[in-house]
Amino acid sequence: MKIEIKPLISQWQPYIQLMRLDRPVGIYLVLWPALWALWLAADGFPPWHILLIFVLGAVLMRSAGCVINDYADRNFDGHVARTCQRPLATGALKPKQALKLFVWLCLISFGLVLLLNPLTVLMSFVALGLAALYPFTKRLTHWPQAFLGAAFAWAVPMAFTAVQNRLPIEVWSLFAATLCWALIYDTAYALVDKEDDLKIGIKSTAIGFGRYVNQVIGLFQLLMLGLLVWTGVLFHLHWPYYLSLALVALGFLYHQRLLHQQDPALAFKVFLQNHWLGLIILVGIMLDKVLY
Repeated sequence: MKIEIKPLISQWQPYIQLMRLDRPVGIYLVLWPALWALWLAADGFPPWHILLIFVLGAVLMRSAGCVINDYADRNFDGHVARTCQRPLATGALKPKQALKLFVWLCLISFGLVLLLNPLTVLMSFVALGLAALYPFTKRLTHWPQAFLGAAFAWAVPMAFTAVQNRLPIEVWSLFAATLCWALIYDTAYALVDKEDDLKIGIKSTAIGFGRYVNQVIGLFQLLMLGLLVWTGVLFHLHWPYYLSLALVALGFLYHQRLLHQQDPALAFKVFLQNHWLGLIILVGIMLDKVLY
């Protein structure tokens, strides 16, 4: 029996777009902090099965987050230039289909978590709650990016419980640094939609910070670097790690130059480039663990 590939791809294309699998930068932004934490928790290369679970979990939960975000925004996305072609906005998929996909993604993710210890299983319920809550905070507060940051950063304590079966106090400096990082890149992302969001009543840090948005992003950049330096002290890291932080600082200076031009396209470029900074930090931690 001959299988028609193109119709099959076109049938699944709306689901791929809904999960943003065609735009993987969000997966990297979830994955890098999880890998930072795994390497620190294991004091080197983590167990293979835990590494695989976290990589697959990052893909699945980021996809689930995108699905529930589009479901929550289904009545707004059609009025925003950047999002008007999303599957729920165009009618390519129905809200009920999106909810079913969200449930399946969460169930598969939970199945993976069940392969870990009971403490990590308990922690996963917090991760699910944060992921489901974030899209609806845009109606209530100018700080939805903080909820997104908490959702993304929750992979950090989960990585420690998965490897060590305990939650050391040192983990919270890395958690806080990851949360600050989300406030940095997602505020830049929100600048792209600022004018449309103002018209339809969606709230964001880009709107809340007003004309001081670049300065506040700069403060979060400094705070993130400070927390990462403190993380290095707590985990007794060495020069490869601190060199990676110096490169990140240079990246932040470049991003400030881009943001200063008040151009939504450049703000989007800042968002896209941030995941490279996360990779640089990961390489710094990996080199540290190889050399010391």
